[in-house]
Amino acid sequence: MSAQAPSTVILIRAEKFTPNPATAADNAFQADVPAGQSDDVTSAKALAEMDALADALREAGVRVHVFADEDHTRPDSVFPNNWLSTHAGGYVAVYPMYASNRRHERRHDVLEMLKSSYRVQSIIDYSGLEPDGVFLEGTGAMVLDHVSRVAYTARSYRADTAVLERFCTDFNYEPMAFDAIDSAGVPVYHTNVIACVGTDVAMFALEMIPDVRRRAQVRERLSVNGRKVVELTEAQVREFAGNAVELCGRTPDGRRRYIMAMSARARRSLRPDQVAAIEESCEIVAVDIPTIELAGGSVRCMIAGVHLDRRPEEHELTEAVEAINEDHPVTPDGRYVAMADA
Repeated sequence: MSAQAPSTVILIRAEKFTPNPATAADNAFQADVPAGQSDDVTSAKALAEMDALADALREAGVRVHVFADEDHTRPDSVFPNNWLSTHAGGYVAVYPMYASNRRHERRHDVLEMLKSSYRVQSIIDYSGLEPDGVFLEGTGAMVLDHVSRVAYTARSYRADTAVLERFCTDFNYEPMAFDAIDSAGVPVYHTNVIACVGTDVAMFALEMIPDVRRRAQVRERLSVNGRKVVELTEAQVREFAGNAVELCGRTPDGRRRYIMAMSARARRSLRPDQVAAIEESCEIVAVDIPTIELAGGSVRCMIAGVHLDRRPEEHELTEAVEAINEDHPVTPDGRYVAMADA
């Protein structure tokens, strides 16, 4: 299994959904709800889109944990990747959030589920930095290459380089920070709208890095291990083509397969040659989520990947014990019988 593509994800099923007015100032991807559409209708449409994504991922053989959110004061809770990331070896990071009304998206029950169902060694919580006005919004602010251990990061209010350096020291990543702007000179608010790094393919809007030298360095670092780089245009970024994520699923007969999860809008924006390049290593799974995209994020933002080893469930432990006992008979007092005497 690739270290890059998790086989398990966390989704948040937000019963009340609306684009967050507190994030509109620097999120150029947000859009208004259609005129005359009620909050209830918007929420119902978003719920249907969340369920469609969960169903599509399960159909592709991805393990999906869904947490309900009935709190009406968390408009962006559908985007958990901004406050949480998990890492091989049993490590979890919790992040400082820029918008004050997003900070209570962090959920104790999610962390407890991870500790009970997966092997968690340490949780490193950076959220105490929020009063100092420094933020690093998880795998929205950073696009992580888990194979080469690189954290690609577009500088912004939501990606403080001091916190980035601290994260990279704690989790053993190489920081690769750069400026990224659109054609109007507006800084990119989250790196994951312009970049997606998979095992053998990456999609990246390199043209949005104005420093030509830095752009070349990013391209070289992405491709150093033979990874193919699919260059996105700003127009495709506007369609959320960069906001995709590679996952590891299973075929119905149990064979491993890699998928690239993205929105249907993002898939429609890709050229045939770009699709062909992606499909050399991944199957594209596209889901239509137009209501959720009004909030300025897409499929990648909705997914918190689980890069942790799973603990065996009770029935699996019982089966393992029974298998051991079958192979190694025991005496009535619980001692193993030597195989030669069994």
